[in-house]
Amino acid sequence: MKNNSSSSPKLHKNLVDAVVEALETIFDKGVYADRAIERLLKSNRKWGSKDRAFIAESTYEMVRWWRFLWEVYGKQPTLKKAELYHLFGIYWLSKGYGLPETWRSFESIWDFNFKVAKSHLPNEVGSLQSFPIWLDELLSEEFGKEWPKLAKALNQPAKLIGRTNTLKTTRAELIAKFAGEEIEIEAFEKNSIGIVFKQKQNLFNHPLFKAGNFEVQDGGSQMIAEFLGVRPGMKVIDACAGAGGKTLQMAAMMENKGSLIAMDVEEWKLKEFQKRAKRNGVHNVEIKPIESTKTIKRLHGRADRLLLDVPCSGTGVIKRNPDTKWKLQPKSIEKVIGLQEEIIGSYSKMLKVGGEMVYATCSLLRSENEDQVGKFLETNPNFEFLKDQRINPSETTDGFYMALLKRLS
Repeated sequence: MKNNSSSSPKLHKNLVDAVVEALETIFDKGVYADRAIERLLKSNRKWGSKDRAFIAESTYEMVRWWRFLWEVYGKQPTLKKAELYHLFGIYWLSKGYGLPETWRSFESIWDFNFKVAKSHLPNEVGSLQSFPIWLDELLSEEFGKEWPKLAKALNQPAKLIGRTNTLKTTRAELIAKFAGEEIEIEAFEKNSIGIVFKQKQNLFNHPLFKAGNFEVQDGGSQMIAEFLGVRPGMKVIDACAGAGGKTLQMAAMMENKGSLIAMDVEEWKLKEFQKRAKRNGVHNVEIKPIESTKTIKRLHGRADRLLLDVPCSGTGVIKRNPDTKWKLQPKSIEKVIGLQEEIIGSYSKMLKVGGEMVYATCSLLRSENEDQVGKFLETNPNFEFLKDQRINPSETTDGFYMALLKRLS
């Protein structure tokens, strides 16, 4: 590749050092990328917003294209520091930039021709779209001709999407409030509450966020709560609430009327949720940590609506968490499938006769979705299948699955 360093953004050694350190933390210590980057950015308060953006974007993109970059380089992945600097050089060339004079010591990179090296790769999804061999084979088997398109979508950086808090404002009012600022937004086309931010930015200190006018939440995630169809006055349980994004959305759908219970096995998440609830003006939610099976038994037959957004492989949100590709293993999928089966079998008993529940995942795999629902219905004839929906990864959403079931007796 022709050296085009005169028109390239300037590379600062300390920032490249930070990217290399983040890669070591992610791949050697098993820390998830978002946490590794967060810790790193907190370690140096002197970095400005552009520096922080460079570190975060470079790290995420190198993780996203990890296999691809190593195959272009023609070497087996390693965490040797010198090779990671070489790999950064290849990543930089892949963006169409040239290398500065200070990189002349890396002779193997200075004369590296990215386009020629790339042309020698096999024309396979796994190589070109950078997926582990086993996961590429699994998803190719499941999706056939659709897989190349899905793989490409999973490699598009996730867009920043928000959800209007209708307890405090409307989408039209929220868009109007943003007018005049340098933050460009547009309406999310799939519903009446979503907003899409055209540029990535930190919104958590924005006055409209602090006032509870909106939450950051993927567009596909917003569609799960809507699928459950909660209404004011209902008794609703979110049994795998986590950080509570869907709980807050359902509270708004219920207009703060009725009863909403947020449950999770990790109590600290529920305590964090309470801060979000206060900011959102939500006051019909009770938090209930799941301490044992007794917690579930006490709620048998209580819910008009039940949301089971169960733990999963996360294959539908790889664009948001690219290191999932490399941390996921076949055994971990088997383990999570067993957990899902246990949750739907046990937690479904909290539903009233005539009540409805949604089983949802952020996975692409049939074994976690349609097959899991099918197994449950075979062993629970007192439940009826109403409908399901797949949301495939796209420019504006992650990948999700949701099934609506009704308890008959």
